Amino acid sequence: MRRTQPAATPEATLARIKQLPGLIVITGDEPLLVMEAADSLRERAREEGFTDRHSFVMDARSDWQQISLAAGAGSLFGDRQLIEITMPSAKPGKTGGQAISNLAKTHSSSVVQDALLVFKLPELDRQSRETVWCKDLLSNALVLECAAIPRAALPQWIETRLDRQHQTTDRDTLSWMADHVEGNLLAAHQEVLKLGLLYPEGNLSQEQVQTAVMNVARYDVMALRDAAIDGQAARALRILEGLKAEGTPTPLVLWALSDEIRNLARVYEKTRQGLRAQEAMKSLRIFGVREQRLSRLMDRLGSPLVDSLLSHAHDVDRLGKGIPVQGRLDDVWQEMSRLTLRLATSRSR
Repeated sequence: MRRTQPAATPEATLARIKQLPGLIVITGDEPLLVMEAADSLRERAREEGFTDRHSFVMDARSDWQQISLAAGAGSLFGDRQLIEITMPSAKPGKTGGQAISNLAKTHSSSVVQDALLVFKLPELDRQSRETVWCKDLLSNALVLECAAIPRAALPQWIETRLDRQHQTTDRDTLSWMADHVEGNLLAAHQEVLKLGLLYPEGNLSQEQVQTAVMNVARYDVMALRDAAIDGQAARALRILEGLKAEGTPTPLVLWALSDEIRNLARVYEKTRQGLRAQEAMKSLRIFGVREQRLSRLMDRLGSPLVDSLLSHAHDVDRLGKGIPVQGRLDDVWQEMSRLTLRLATSRSR
Protein backbone atom coordinates (compact mmCIF):
# COMPACT_ATOMS: atom_id res chain seq x y z
CA MET A 1 0.00 0.00 0.00
CA ARG A 2 1.16 3.51 -0.76
CA ARG A 3 1.87 5.53 2.38
CA THR A 4 1.98 9.26 1.75
CA GLN A 5 1.95 11.95 4.41
CA PRO A 6 0.96 15.20 2.65
CA ALA A 7 0.04 16.92 5.92
CA ALA A 8 3.25 16.00 7.76
CA THR A 9 6.79 17.07 7.09
CA PRO A 10 9.23 14.38 5.91
CA GLU A 11 11.12 14.78 9.20
CA ALA A 12 7.94 14.14 11.20
CA THR A 13 7.11 11.09 9.09
CA LEU A 14 10.58 9.61 9.60
CA ALA A 15 10.37 10.22 13.35
CA ARG A 16 7.05 8.40 13.55
CA ILE A 17 7.96 5.14 11.77
CA LYS A 18 9.69 2.41 13.77
CA GLN A 19 11.91 1.07 11.00
CA LEU A 20 12.95 2.31 7.56
CA PRO A 21 11.38 0.42 4.66
CA GLY A 22 13.37 -0.86 1.70
CA LEU A 23 12.12 1.81 -0.73
CA ILE A 24 11.64 5.53 -0.15
CA VAL A 25 10.71 8.36 -2.53
CA ILE A 26 11.48 12.04 -1.85
CA THR A 27 9.61 14.34 -4.20
CA GLY A 28 9.43 18.13 -4.49
CA ASP A 29 10.72 21.19 -6.34
CA GLU A 30 11.92 23.24 -3.36
CA PRO A 31 15.71 22.59 -3.07
CA LEU A 32 15.96 23.47 0.62
CA LEU A 33 13.14 21.16 1.70
CA VAL A 34 14.37 18.29 -0.46
CA MET A 35 17.90 18.73 0.90
CA GLU A 36 16.68 18.75 4.51
CA ALA A 37 14.50 15.69 3.93
CA ALA A 38 17.46 13.83 2.41
CA ASP A 39 19.70 14.85 5.32
CA SER A 40 17.15 13.61 7.87
CA LEU A 41 16.80 10.34 6.00
CA ARG A 42 20.58 9.82 5.82
CA GLU A 43 20.88 10.42 9.57
CA ARG A 44 18.12 7.92 10.30
CA ALA A 45 19.68 5.43 7.85
CA ARG A 46 23.05 5.66 9.64
CA GLU A 47 21.33 4.91 12.95
CA GLU A 48 19.92 1.73 11.38
CA GLY A 49 23.26 0.64 9.96
CA PHE A 50 23.02 1.87 6.37
CA THR A 51 26.54 3.26 6.31
CA ASP A 52 27.70 2.30 2.79
CA ARG A 53 26.28 5.11 0.65
CA HIS A 54 26.16 5.18 -3.17
CA SER A 55 24.76 8.04 -5.27
CA PHE A 56 23.55 8.02 -8.88
CA VAL A 57 22.09 10.71 -11.14
CA MET A 58 19.87 9.01 -13.70
CA ASP A 59 17.90 9.96 -16.80
CA ALA A 60 16.68 8.35 -20.03
CA ARG A 61 20.25 7.97 -21.36
CA SER A 62 21.71 6.36 -18.24
CA ASP A 63 22.66 2.74 -17.76
CA TRP A 64 19.95 1.63 -15.34
CA GLN A 65 21.47 -1.81 -14.95
CA GLN A 66 24.11 -0.32 -12.64
CA ILE A 67 21.39 0.39 -10.05
CA SER A 68 20.25 -3.22 -10.05
CA LEU A 69 23.84 -4.41 -9.82
CA ALA A 70 24.61 -2.05 -6.92
CA ALA A 71 21.48 -3.08 -5.03
CA GLY A 72 22.23 -6.78 -5.42
CA ALA A 73 26.00 -6.77 -4.99
CA GLY A 74 26.18 -6.07 -1.26
CA SER A 75 28.87 -4.10 0.54
CA LEU A 76 32.51 -5.21 0.50
CA PHE A 77 32.62 -4.73 4.27
CA GLY A 78 29.24 -6.25 5.06
CA ASP A 79 27.60 -2.88 5.78
CA ARG A 80 24.01 -2.15 4.80
CA GLN A 81 23.79 0.01 1.67
CA LEU A 82 22.04 3.33 1.12
CA ILE A 83 21.54 3.81 -2.63
CA GLU A 84 20.34 7.27 -3.69
CA ILE A 85 18.96 7.75 -7.20
CA THR A 86 18.44 11.39 -8.20
CA MET A 87 16.26 12.01 -11.26
CA PRO A 88 16.37 15.63 -12.48
CA SER A 89 13.20 15.00 -14.50
CA ALA A 90 10.39 12.47 -14.29
CA LYS A 91 11.28 11.05 -17.70
CA PRO A 92 13.44 7.95 -17.27
CA GLY A 93 12.73 6.63 -20.77
CA LYS A 94 11.39 3.18 -21.67
CA THR A 95 14.38 1.24 -20.33
CA GLY A 96 14.61 3.35 -17.19
CA GLY A 97 10.88 3.06 -16.56
CA GLN A 98 11.03 -0.72 -16.76
CA ALA A 99 14.05 -0.80 -14.46
CA ILE A 100 12.25 1.38 -11.89
CA SER A 101 9.20 -0.89 -11.99
CA ASN A 102 11.40 -3.94 -11.37
CA LEU A 103 13.28 -2.24 -8.54
CA ALA A 104 10.02 -1.12 -6.93
CA LYS A 105 8.65 -4.64 -6.90
CA THR A 106 11.81 -6.15 -5.42
CA HIS A 107 12.37 -3.41 -2.81
CA SER A 108 8.87 -3.03 -1.41
CA SER A 109 8.39 -0.57 1.45
CA SER A 110 7.09 -3.45 3.58
CA VAL A 111 10.30 -5.47 3.25
CA VAL A 112 13.43 -4.61 5.26
CA GLN A 113 16.57 -5.41 3.23
CA ASP A 114 20.30 -4.81 3.32
CA ALA A 115 19.97 -2.21 0.55
CA LEU A 116 17.81 0.88 1.05
CA LEU A 117 16.78 2.53 -2.24
CA VAL A 118 15.96 6.24 -2.16
CA PHE A 119 14.57 7.97 -5.25
CA LYS A 120 14.73 11.77 -5.34
CA LEU A 121 12.26 13.15 -7.89
CA PRO A 122 10.93 16.58 -8.86
CA GLU A 123 7.33 17.37 -8.01
CA LEU A 124 5.21 14.88 -9.93
CA ASP A 125 2.45 16.24 -12.12
CA ARG A 126 -0.71 14.39 -13.11
CA GLN A 127 0.80 13.06 -16.34
CA SER A 128 3.86 11.64 -14.58
CA ARG A 129 1.76 9.96 -11.90
CA GLU A 130 -0.23 8.13 -14.59
CA THR A 131 2.83 6.35 -16.02
CA VAL A 132 3.32 2.66 -15.21
CA TRP A 133 6.76 3.12 -13.63
CA CYS A 134 5.54 5.94 -11.38
CA LYS A 135 2.50 3.97 -10.23
CA ASP A 136 4.71 0.98 -9.44
CA LEU A 137 7.19 3.16 -7.57
CA LEU A 138 4.68 5.12 -5.49
CA SER A 139 2.55 2.09 -4.66
CA ASN A 140 5.56 0.23 -3.20
CA ALA A 141 7.40 3.11 -1.51
CA LEU A 142 7.17 5.30 1.53
CA VAL A 143 6.65 8.71 -0.10
CA LEU A 144 8.03 11.87 1.50
CA GLU A 145 6.47 14.86 -0.25
CA CYS A 146 8.30 18.17 0.16
CA ALA A 147 5.40 20.51 -0.48
CA ALA A 148 6.23 24.10 -1.42
CA ILE A 149 5.54 26.74 1.23
CA PRO A 150 2.71 29.02 -0.01
CA ARG A 151 3.01 32.76 0.60
CA ALA A 152 0.25 32.71 3.22
CA ALA A 153 2.17 30.13 5.28
CA LEU A 154 5.59 31.75 4.93
CA PRO A 155 5.42 33.94 8.09
CA GLN A 156 4.58 30.87 10.19
CA TRP A 157 7.40 28.92 8.52
CA ILE A 158 9.85 31.71 9.40
CA GLU A 159 8.47 31.83 12.95
CA THR A 160 9.07 28.09 13.35
CA ARG A 161 12.65 28.44 12.12
CA LEU A 162 13.29 31.32 14.51
CA ASP A 163 11.86 29.27 17.37
CA ARG A 164 14.45 26.54 16.70
CA GLN A 165 17.15 29.05 17.62
CA HIS A 166 15.10 30.41 20.55
CA GLN A 167 14.18 33.71 18.90
CA THR A 168 10.81 35.39 18.35
CA THR A 169 9.40 38.49 16.70
CA ASP A 170 5.94 40.03 16.15
CA ARG A 171 3.52 39.21 13.33
CA ASP A 172 4.09 42.44 11.41
CA THR A 173 7.83 41.77 11.32
CA LEU A 174 7.25 38.18 10.20
CA SER A 175 5.03 39.43 7.38
CA TRP A 176 7.61 42.05 6.39
CA MET A 177 10.32 39.43 6.34
CA ALA A 178 8.15 37.11 4.23
CA ASP A 179 7.71 39.88 1.65
CA HIS A 180 11.48 40.27 1.38
CA VAL A 181 12.33 36.59 0.95
CA GLU A 182 9.33 35.43 -1.07
CA GLY A 183 10.12 32.90 -3.77
CA ASN A 184 13.58 32.12 -2.39
CA LEU A 185 13.22 29.69 0.51
CA LEU A 186 16.91 28.86 0.70
CA ALA A 187 17.72 32.56 1.11
CA ALA A 188 14.96 32.83 3.73
CA HIS A 189 16.63 30.00 5.66
CA GLN A 190 19.99 31.74 5.41
CA GLU A 191 18.51 35.03 6.66
CA VAL A 192 17.01 33.27 9.69
CA LEU A 193 20.39 31.70 10.47
CA LYS A 194 21.99 35.14 10.13
CA LEU A 195 19.61 36.53 12.76
CA GLY A 196 20.75 33.74 15.06
CA LEU A 197 24.37 34.76 14.60
CA LEU A 198 23.81 38.51 14.94
CA TYR A 199 21.47 38.63 17.92
CA PRO A 200 21.08 36.75 21.22
CA GLU A 201 18.14 34.52 22.08
CA GLY A 202 14.87 36.26 22.83
CA ASN A 203 12.55 38.71 21.09
CA LEU A 204 13.79 40.56 17.98
CA SER A 205 12.56 44.05 17.21
CA GLN A 206 11.43 45.02 13.72
CA GLU A 207 14.38 47.39 13.47
CA GLN A 208 16.83 44.57 14.23
CA VAL A 209 15.28 42.31 11.60
CA GLN A 210 15.08 45.03 8.94
CA THR A 211 18.70 45.96 9.55
CA ALA A 212 19.87 42.39 9.11
CA VAL A 213 17.65 41.04 6.34
CA MET A 214 18.49 41.77 2.75
CA ASN A 215 15.87 41.97 0.02
CA VAL A 216 16.40 38.51 -1.46
CA ALA A 217 12.97 37.98 -3.00
CA ARG A 218 13.06 36.13 -6.27
CA TYR A 219 9.92 36.65 -8.26
CA ASP A 220 8.50 34.41 -10.96
CA VAL A 221 5.77 34.91 -13.51
CA MET A 222 3.64 32.07 -12.15
CA ALA A 223 3.47 33.80 -8.77
CA LEU A 224 2.28 36.95 -10.56
CA ARG A 225 -0.43 34.99 -12.37
CA ASP A 226 -1.62 33.28 -9.20
CA ALA A 227 -1.72 36.50 -7.15
CA ALA A 228 -3.72 38.35 -9.83
CA ILE A 229 -6.19 35.49 -10.31
CA ASP A 230 -6.64 35.13 -6.54
CA GLY A 231 -7.48 38.83 -6.26
CA GLN A 232 -4.32 39.79 -4.33
CA ALA A 233 -3.83 43.14 -6.06
CA ALA A 234 -1.10 44.60 -3.83
CA ARG A 235 0.96 41.42 -3.91
CA ALA A 236 0.53 41.09 -7.70
CA LEU A 237 1.77 44.64 -8.27
CA ARG A 238 4.73 44.06 -5.95
CA ILE A 239 5.70 40.93 -7.86
CA LEU A 240 5.33 42.80 -11.15
CA GLU A 241 7.72 45.48 -9.90
CA GLY A 242 10.16 42.76 -8.86
CA LEU A 243 9.99 41.14 -12.29
CA LYS A 244 10.65 44.50 -13.92
CA ALA A 245 13.64 45.15 -11.64
CA GLU A 246 15.05 41.70 -12.44
CA GLY A 247 14.83 42.38 -16.17
CA THR A 248 12.24 39.70 -16.93
CA PRO A 249 11.22 39.84 -20.63
CA THR A 250 7.83 41.51 -21.05
CA PRO A 251 6.46 38.81 -23.43
CA LEU A 252 6.98 36.20 -20.69
CA VAL A 253 5.21 38.35 -18.10
CA LEU A 254 2.32 39.05 -20.47
CA TRP A 255 2.00 35.36 -21.30
CA ALA A 256 1.64 34.51 -17.61
CA LEU A 257 -1.06 37.16 -17.14
CA SER A 258 -3.02 36.38 -20.28
CA ASP A 259 -2.77 32.58 -20.41
CA GLU A 260 -5.55 31.94 -17.90
CA ILE A 261 -7.64 34.73 -19.44
CA ARG A 262 -7.44 32.87 -22.76
CA ASN A 263 -8.27 29.59 -21.02
CA LEU A 264 -11.32 31.15 -19.39
CA ALA A 265 -12.41 32.55 -22.77
CA ARG A 266 -12.17 29.00 -24.19
CA VAL A 267 -14.22 27.64 -21.29
CA TYR A 268 -16.95 30.21 -21.89
CA GLU A 269 -16.94 29.33 -25.60
CA LYS A 270 -17.49 25.65 -24.78
CA THR A 271 -20.25 26.46 -22.30
CA ARG A 272 -22.02 28.35 -25.06
CA GLN A 273 -21.81 25.11 -27.06
CA GLY A 274 -23.68 23.28 -24.32
CA LEU A 275 -20.94 21.91 -22.04
CA ARG A 276 -20.92 22.47 -18.31
CA ALA A 277 -17.95 24.47 -16.99
CA GLN A 278 -16.37 21.40 -15.36
CA GLU A 279 -16.71 19.40 -18.57
CA ALA A 280 -15.24 22.28 -20.56
CA MET A 281 -12.19 22.46 -18.29
CA LYS A 282 -11.69 18.71 -18.51
CA SER A 283 -11.76 18.87 -22.32
CA LEU A 284 -9.09 21.58 -22.16
CA ARG A 285 -6.99 19.38 -19.79
CA ILE A 286 -7.35 21.81 -16.89
CA PHE A 287 -7.26 19.82 -13.64
CA GLY A 288 -6.53 20.07 -9.93
CA VAL A 289 -5.38 23.39 -8.50
CA ARG A 290 -5.66 25.11 -11.90
CA GLU A 291 -9.28 23.97 -12.22
CA GLN A 292 -10.11 25.28 -8.75
CA ARG A 293 -8.41 28.61 -9.42
CA LEU A 294 -10.10 29.02 -12.80
CA SER A 295 -13.48 28.18 -11.26
CA ARG A 296 -13.02 30.94 -8.70
CA LEU A 297 -12.02 33.33 -11.46
CA MET A 298 -15.09 32.31 -13.45
CA ASP A 299 -17.28 33.18 -10.45
CA ARG A 300 -15.74 36.65 -10.46
CA LEU A 301 -15.47 37.40 -14.18
CA GLY A 302 -18.31 37.07 -16.69
CA SER A 303 -17.76 36.41 -20.38
CA PRO A 304 -17.92 40.09 -21.52
CA LEU A 305 -15.33 41.10 -18.91
CA VAL A 306 -13.03 38.24 -19.99
CA ASP A 307 -13.27 39.44 -23.60
CA SER A 308 -12.38 42.96 -22.45
CA LEU A 309 -9.34 41.72 -20.52
CA LEU A 310 -8.23 39.65 -23.51
CA SER A 311 -8.44 42.74 -25.72
CA HIS A 312 -6.41 44.66 -23.13
CA ALA A 313 -3.74 41.94 -23.20
CA HIS A 314 -3.56 42.17 -27.00
CA ASP A 315 -3.01 45.93 -26.68
CA VAL A 316 -0.16 45.36 -24.20
CA ASP A 317 1.38 42.90 -26.67
CA ARG A 318 1.33 45.57 -29.38
CA LEU A 319 2.92 48.10 -27.01
CA GLY A 320 5.69 45.59 -26.30
CA LYS A 321 6.37 45.47 -30.03
CA GLY A 322 6.66 49.26 -30.20
CA ILE A 323 3.21 49.85 -31.74
CA PRO A 324 1.28 52.74 -30.11
CA VAL A 325 -2.28 51.93 -29.06
CA GLN A 326 -4.91 54.63 -28.70
CA GLY A 327 -6.19 54.93 -25.15
CA ARG A 328 -3.25 53.04 -23.64
CA LEU A 329 -0.13 54.28 -21.87
CA ASP A 330 3.08 54.38 -23.92
CA ASP A 331 5.11 52.47 -21.31
CA VAL A 332 4.47 48.72 -21.60
CA TRP A 333 5.22 48.04 -17.90
CA GLN A 334 2.80 50.75 -16.77
CA GLU A 335 0.08 49.35 -19.00
CA MET A 336 0.89 45.86 -17.74
CA SER A 337 0.30 47.20 -14.22
CA ARG A 338 -3.14 48.40 -15.28
CA LEU A 339 -3.92 44.98 -16.77
CA THR A 340 -2.71 43.27 -13.58
CA LEU A 341 -4.87 45.52 -11.42
CA ARG A 342 -7.93 44.89 -13.61
CA LEU A 343 -7.42 41.13 -13.49
CA ALA A 344 -7.03 41.20 -9.70
CA THR A 345 -9.92 43.53 -8.86
CA SER A 346 -12.54 43.32 -11.64
CA ARG A 347 -15.87 41.73 -10.83
CA SER A 348 -18.91 41.26 -13.04
CA ARG A 349 -22.06 42.90 -11.75
